[in-house]
Amino acid sequence: MARKKESYEEKISKLTDIVDVMENSQLTLEESMKKYEEGIKLCNDLYKILNDYEGKIKILSGDNEEEFNIE
Repeated sequence: MARKKESYEEKISKLTDIVDVMENSQLTLEESMKKYEEGIKLCNDLYKILNDYEGKIKILSGDNEEEFNIE
């Protein structure tokens, strides 16, 4: 069975939970390393998602950056 792809918001929520646990819990070194590894994987996934969307935005906008003049 195919696994449901997690949304950006779900990944952010998981990362926030990991940070909270690491800041507020007495974890063993091994538990801390597992949480750290999980957090790094989530950060990499989030970075990839943002890069993908940035690329799509550049394509949609024609990659033309224009300055807006307010007069």
